[in-house]
Amino acid sequence: MRNVKGFLTIAHEIDVQFYDVDAMRVVWHGNYVKYIEDARCQLLRKFNYDYNDMEDSGYLWPIVDMRLKYVKSAAFTDKIRVEATLVEYETRLKISYRIFNAKTNETLTKAYTVQVAVSIESNEMQFESPEILLKKLAPLLAEKAAEKTADKNN
Repeated sequence: MRNVKGFLTIAHEIDVQFYDVDAMRVVWHGNYVKYIEDARCQLLRKFNYDYNDMEDSGYLWPIVDMRLKYVKSAAFTDKIRVEATLVEYETRLKISYRIFNAKTNETLTKAYTVQVAVSIESNEMQFESPEILLKKLAPLLAEKAAEKTADKNN
């Protein structure tokens, strides 16, 4: 179903509301950004580093690149599933997204975002991810490594 390589994926379901559709009764293109933001927040919470945690650790993580490819439209009353996958973390956070029709499993949108750490104190962009991010991810990385070892041994 997916060819995105990453080590952490979440799925988040959303009911398309009337206020999200345009005059053609399909989701207005700008609302897909809101949907991936919802999924990104869920993914960040999975390793206890959401936007409040980022700020508390002394960093802001602005989006510096975002790409969306619209494949098919979602419509009022559709249930959609947004999958977010962390694909890079050493020097930046790159998260890949797929939005599916939850009923048919058809791909509706493909996207990714890139965020970089900016020190609140100096207002300087960091060229490596701060140690706090690596600490937050460490338990998940260890878990993934153990799974790979177990798979090789079976």
